[in-house]
Order: sequence, then C-alpha cells, then structure tokens
Amino acid sequence: MPTVGVIGGGQLARMMQPAAIAMGVELKVFAEQEGSSAHYATTQVGDYTDFDQLARFAATVDVITFDHEHVPIVLLEKLVAKGVKVRPGPASLHFAQNKLAMRTALTNLGLPVPIWAAARTAADIEKFIEANGPEIVVKTPIGGYDGKGVRVISQTSEVSDWLEDIEQFGGALLCEQKVPFVRELAQLIARNPSGELRSWDTVQTVQKNGVCLEVIAPAPGPVDSLGAKEIASKIAQGLEVFGVMAVEMFETASGDLLVNELAMRPHNSGHFSIEGSKTSQFEQHLRAVLDLPLGDTELVAGGSVMVNLLGVDSTNTLVENYAGAMAKFPHLKFHSYQKAPREGRKMGHITALGQNHRELLAACHEAAKLLYKSD
Repeated sequence: MPTVGVIGGGQLARMMQPAAIAMGVELKVFAEQEGSSAHYATTQVGDYTDFDQLARFAATVDVITFDHEHVPIVLLEKLVAKGVKVRPGPASLHFAQNKLAMRTALTNLGLPVPIWAAARTAADIEKFIEANGPEIVVKTPIGGYDGKGVRVISQTSEVSDWLEDIEQFGGALLCEQKVPFVRELAQLIARNPSGELRSWDTVQTVQKNGVCLEVIAPAPGPVDSLGAKEIASKIAQGLEVFGVMAVEMFETASGDLLVNELAMRPHNSGHFSIEGSKTSQFEQHLRAVLDLPLGDTELVAGGSVMVNLLGVDSTNTLVENYAGAMAKFPHLKFHSYQKAPREGRKMGHITALGQNHRELLAACHEAAKLLYKSD
C-alpha cells in the first residue's frame, strides 16, 4: 500500500493513524513541533512554510493531505508542479483559506449563503450596517478558526484595529448579515479523484464561545437532510475537492439552509463517526486521497453523540480521572489528544451510541464533569 503524508501534527492527523493501521497504509506526519498530538506518526518536525522542508517530506510519501488548511498555496502549487499528489489540491484549498474567495465561489455556484460584501474601508462597513444591521458579522478572510477572527458589531470602531492592519488580511474584510438561525448543522461528504461521492447523515452542532461543544447524529428532525447533502455535493464537485469536507450551515426558522463555513479535511463535527458509522471520516479521508472506493457511512446504532472535552486549566490532562468516569460510564468511548493542558483547548472527546440523544448527551456531560474535577 502507498504512504500518505499529513502536514500538521494535530488531533486530526492523530486520529487518521488507527484507520491507516487497519488499512495497512503507512502514515507519515510533518509536525510543527516535537511532542505534537500526532507524535506517534511524526517523521519530520519543522516549518511547513519552508518549501525545501516540504519538498523533503513530499519525497517520502505518495500523496500529501492535511491536518489544517494553513500551508501557503504558492508552496503547494510548486509541489504539484514537481509532480507531487496534493489532495485536496491548492486550487481547492484556496477557498478554505480565504473566506472572501469562498463566498464568491459559492455565490457563483448559486448556493445559499448569508448576505455578504467585501469591505476595504470604514465607509464600506458603515454602508453594510445601514443596509443589514443593526448588528452584522465581520470576519477576517484569512487566518480565523474556532471563533477567532469573527466579531459581531454594530459600529465600525469595533473593528478599527482590523482596518488598520487590513493588508495582513488580504486587503479586505468580510461583512455578513447576522443570520437569525435556530440551530447550526454540518454536512460531511467525501469525494475521490474518480468522482465517487459519499455523505454522512446531517448532524446538529452546538457551539460554546465559538468552539464546537456537542454533535448530534443524525440531527433531530425535521431537517432538510437531502438539501444539505445536495449543497455539499455541489460544493465538492464545483470546487473539485478530494478527501473529506465539512460544510457548516445555519438553519433558519423556516427550515432554510445557509452555508457558513467550509473545512476541506476531517472535521470536529465528524468525530462521532469513529464509533458511530460503518466508515469513519478518518478512514474515508484516507480512502479518498488514495482514490480508493469509498466506504458505507451508515450509522451503526441509529444515532450517536459527541461531546468535546475542553481544557480547564494548565495541569489537568483529564486522563488522571479516567478510572472514575470509565467505571461509572462503561458504555461511553473516551478519546484523549495527548495535548499539554490549557483552558479552553480541545483536549479530547467522548462519544456515545444510541437513539435517545438527550440521554446520551447527559451521560457524556456527567462523565466530562468527572474528568474536569481536581482533587
């Protein structure tokens, strides 16, 4: 079997490793630092913005994929020019790296998105507030994730610092209407170079301070799952995405869907699939980037929930309290990312299988409380 190289040593690369082992695929990780979450598979540590280091890593693998979307596009284009297989490719990743480019592309594809505009000056933002306020959402087109680079504002002064440094964001900010949504959904889909597509059930996500806290699979009805899958399919094909992609969406009171964000890699909203689906998002991603037939995504127990474990301080790794939580909740699955503890940091997650999502979530949160406690 071929060798898959992953740029980025975070938890997504870490969770690709069990799937790779099961498939007999060799996984190599280019990590940013020693002791990363994916340290078991790390073969090179360095700077992914240095082309020589990237080229050296690429020479050891058959295809390159990603734990994150931050590798400079120009460097990936140089790798492709040298014959390296990069999946998803730089032309696709551009839309995941730049929210303005993404909004433009989705609009051109005729897909539902919030009202938006590029803003280069304070006057541009004031005009957008007048038309779509009193509150609007302003985003930095590049560099934002997990709630970073996003502000809800009613006055231009609230983003004056961004306007002063606007060139570091590509010369413009993204203004969007503040959508009156009733919940957030996510649609995962995978596509391989042969053109095969597979979708998972549409899921509901719950955020806390801009970070995913809960995922419910499938999303409690009624939900326009067919519409969500059609949107994801059009994006995957229209932007020529290879691998797993997550499409985060707003659902309005009328049931309409609006695309919020894209992630062209395995995603937090799909962690439930490790135990919850016949084919996990991590196995599917490897299949897709290797252009292998895609696996069945059916839920194995009719439903599943996931609760993220967020750091509480600088000392509790959460593993210290495993025994008590596991003894009380033997039916839950516990995952640690082996990260240095820090308040608010994604440290791991808990998954439960079954069809009563309220009971499952309650059990996961009770187990999390046991992990969070300090003696």
